[in-house]
Formats: sequence, structure tokens, C-alpha cells
Amino acid sequence: FCFLYGLDAEEDLVGSLANMSSNERIKAIQKMPETMRKKREIRNKVLKEITKKSRHRGAQCTQCLQGAAVSLRRFGNSLSECFHLLRPWHKTLKIIGAEFGTSVLSYFVFLKWLLNLNIFSFLINFSFITIPQFLAAEPNNLSFTGLELFTGAGYFQQTVLYYGFYTNATISKVENGSSYNMQLAYIFTVGTYFVICFLILLFSMAKFFSRNFINPQTISVNASKLFCTWDFNITNEKAVKLQQKNLYTQIKEGLTEVNKEVLNFSVMERVARIAMHLFAWFVSLGTAVAACAGVYFLSINNLQLFMKGYTNDLESQAAMLVLPVVVSLLNTLIPFFFSWLGHLEKFQSPGQHIYVTITRNTILKISIVGILCYYWLNVVSTSESQCWETLVGQDIYRLVLVDFIFCLLGSFFGEFLRRIIGTTVCMNLGLPEFDIGRNVLDLIYAQTLTWIGILFSPLLPGIQMIAFLIVFFVKKVSLMRNCQPPRKVWRTAQMMTSFIFLLFCPSFLGVLSVIGVTVWRLKPSEECGPFRGLSSMYAAVSEWIQILESYTASKWVVWIYHNLISNELFFFIISTFVLIVIYLYWEIIHGRKTMTKLLRKQINN
Repeated sequence: FCFLYGLDAEEDLVGSLANMSSNERIKAIQKMPETMRKKREIRNKVLKEITKKSRHRGAQCTQCLQGAAVSLRRFGNSLSECFHLLRPWHKTLKIIGAEFGTSVLSYFVFLKWLLNLNIFSFLINFSFITIPQFLAAEPNNLSFTGLELFTGAGYFQQTVLYYGFYTNATISKVENGSSYNMQLAYIFTVGTYFVICFLILLFSMAKFFSRNFINPQTISVNASKLFCTWDFNITNEKAVKLQQKNLYTQIKEGLTEVNKEVLNFSVMERVARIAMHLFAWFVSLGTAVAACAGVYFLSINNLQLFMKGYTNDLESQAAMLVLPVVVSLLNTLIPFFFSWLGHLEKFQSPGQHIYVTITRNTILKISIVGILCYYWLNVVSTSESQCWETLVGQDIYRLVLVDFIFCLLGSFFGEFLRRIIGTTVCMNLGLPEFDIGRNVLDLIYAQTLTWIGILFSPLLPGIQMIAFLIVFFVKKVSLMRNCQPPRKVWRTAQMMTSFIFLLFCPSFLGVLSVIGVTVWRLKPSEECGPFRGLSSMYAAVSEWIQILESYTASKWVVWIYHNLISNELFFFIISTFVLIVIYLYWEIIHGRKTMTKLLRKQINN
């Protein structure tokens, strides 16, 4: 009786599965608590049942439906392959995470995040600023020589690349039709973009906070990864090996974090270590101050020579590249010196070394950018140049381009030649490790320049987008061929959060200060740009509000302007909110470290 009952139940099961769609049937069979052999038997019986039913419905109809299903499946697979081709870094990130661990992977994830941010910025500026300008653009009478690609001057000066080319007129191609106010479009597009960036950065920090601090996976994560995280849908042999290596690396990092030993030093050893740390900080800060002083005096002298003029065009073009080359040399060589100082200090963990190196590089690069901003806003803006905004845009273009070239040269000299020396000349050195701190600060520095340059060169995010894409693949090839995995394996759950935080403060907040001074305080050029003839760029908004006050339907816009935009209390509340976010960030980090120490003590006990 039990045997017959089991047969009846199995027949009912086969019948119900045969009536399901293909996807539902596959999912139902996968969820059955049966062995793989039993599942195959059930699947074969279901297919036989479907075949019997299809014969009654007609062979032709079945073939048409099956052909359509196969075609749709192939079309879906083709679309999936196209989407994967549009994300060329998807497989690359998996390989890097498996081979080099999450510390190196965090750099490439951050680089991909910045690339997406610049794509978004380029699309906004190109859509609302550049395309309307094409409709009102005048022909460019300057000749193109090729040197403009390096200097950004000459032919490019009369193109949509720079602020000075944009008109201050209202664009209208049809009489009595709708018009496009370039002044309002320019300032609102840039302002809206920075508001969106502010929200994106806050959201990204909140997302990584919740992932790595608020809901952290504690010590038991290794057991769950070992027994519960394998993806049984993986059937490709290469994918299986990659997944195994990735899982092995993650478990090794987690075990290293749990079993990390706290070294006990004697009093003399502690004094010696503190003295070494203080000496290293003194030297690094002195180096940063000396670099900033050199950049400032060089920029002043370079502007004076540029305003006097040169005997020939080649000499003028070469003089334009002096400042960006010197700045890029300082930003490239001094971080190597900081890394060497970090090795002398002998930190207990690679994480401490990286965070200290990042802090020193941040001080260096932000100080240099601050000196350049002071030079642009207080020296260049008051110079005798006909269009100082375009002059600033050209300076930033050259800085971005030369920094990109030095980034590629850094991969060659810092990693390729280092590998040749370590494997042929001095075998004791071995293969180099990927310098996360230096490379991350290069990205933050480049993005800071792009944010400052958006107001003076609206298409600069497009140039940075191409540069980041090239850097991604160059760094990937250099990493795979020249570098070795970190000698000390360590887990970096909070590193991406730290990168976003450094991008937000001081980089993004500093850029907002520069943009605010430019828009509210500085007088635009009289002969170029969309704000020519105004007392400030912000005066365009004030004049527009005065016009809207006469329209009843626009009273809400006037109310927002007077009660929010022009109200100091509103900006005070926003600033207080930002400070609270920064304070909570450090409190959460401190609480996380305390909790980790307590867990380690309990495990050791």
C-alpha cells in the first residue's frame, strides 16, 4: 500500500511539474530535498510526460513553440553577453581579488567608482551646456598644429572646451519660440551637479558604513564562508578555480585578522619607535611645505613670463608645460619618499602603513592644490589677461594631462623596472608590491582637479573619463605582470569607506569652497564667457529672481531663493549636518576597533 501510494504521489508530482513553465520547473526540481540521481530521474519523467502531451497537441505547433523558445533563449544570452562586454572590468575584478586580495582590489573598485562618476558628469555637462552652445557657436579661425593636445591652448581656446567660448546670449533658433538662457544653464548645471555629487558621496559613505561597521560580519564569518557561500551554479572549470582561489584568499585574510598578535615592546623600544614616528612626520611635513613654497614661486614667475610674451611659439608652448611638469614630478617622487619613510618606521600591520602613507600624501597633494587655487583666484583672476577663466581652465587641463602621463610612467618606472631590477640585478628585492596608498591618492588628486576645472572647462570630466579608463587597464596589466601579492595578508573591509571619506573631506569640501569663492566673490572677465559684464557669476541668478518676482506662478521659486539659497542659516544647518556625519564616522570606527579588540581577547582566552 505504501509503495502504491508513493507511485501515485510521484505521478502527481510529475504531472504538476509538466504543467509548469520551463523556468518554474527547473527551480522546483532544484529545491527538492532529493539526491542528484533522483532529481535527474524526475526530470526525465517530466520530459517524457511533456512529450506525450505535445504529441496530442500536434507536432508542428510544438516545434514552432520550441523554436521560438530557443530563439528567445539565444537572444537573451546574446543580450547578457553584450552587457558583460559593456562591463569589461567585471571579470578583471574577480581575478584581482582572487590573486591579490581585497586590499589591492579596493583600489580598482574605487577607480571604477570614479570612472562611473565622471561618465555621469560628462553626460550632464555635455547635454545642458555644450550641445546648446553648438547651436550658437561661431567658426574657429585658428589653425590646429597638434601641440594643443599637450598645452590645451591655441586652437582649443576657441572651442567648447573652455569657459571663454560660451556665449552670454539667450539661444533661440525659432522666432517667437522657446529660448535657452546660457547664463542660467551654465550655473544651474554646475550647481546641480555638485549637489548630486554631495548626495552620492553621502549615500556611498552610508552604504559602506552599513556594510562594514553597523552590520559587520564578525569572527564566525570564516565558518560561514567555508560551508555556506559556494555557488553551485558554477560549472565552468576556470570559474570554479577562480572561485576557489577567491574564497581561499578571503578566509586567509579573515584568519590573519583574528590571529593578529599584539607585540609587547620594552620602554626603550617604545621611546625609539615614538621618536622614529615623530622624525618621519617632521620630515614629511617639512617636505610638503617646501614643495608648496616651490610651486607658488614657480607659478608666480611663470605667469609673469607668460604675460610678457615669448620670441617664438615653441618657446611659449614649452613654458606652459613647466608648472604642470614640476607639480607632477613632486606628486610622483615625494610619495615614493613617504613610502620609504613608512618602511623605516616598521608598523605592526600593513594597514597602519597604508593609512599613514595615505594621510601624508593627502597633506602633500591637498596643500599643493590649495596653493594652486590661491594662485588662480588671487593672482590670475586679477591679471591683465583678457579671459582669466580660460587661462585657469588651460592650467587645469595641462595639470590633468601631465598627471595622467606621469601616472603611466609611474607604472613603468615604479613597477616594471622595479621587477627587472628585483629579478635580474638584485635578487634579494624580489617582485614589488602594489603601492595602494600612492595610487589611491593619485586618483583623489586627479578627481579634485576635475571638480575644480568643471567651472572653467565643462568637458574636463570627459577627458578624465578616458584617462581613468586607460589607467584601469594599464594598472591591471602592470599588476598582473610586475607585482606580487602582499607578503602580509590582511583584511580591508573599511578601506573603501576610507577612500570615499577622503574624497569627500577634504577633497570635495575644499572644491566647494573654491567654487563658492569663484561664483560669489570674483568678477568675471569683461570680454568672454557667459557671465561677461556682470559683477559676479551669481548676479545672473539674482537678476533672474527679480524677473520672476513679477510672475505669480513663480512665487515658490522666489520663496526658495530668499529663504534657503540666500539664507545663511540654511548653509549653517547643512554644515552642521556634515560635521555630525564626520564625527559619527570617527566614532563608529573607534567603536569598531574596540569591539574587535574585545573579540580577540575573548578568543585568546
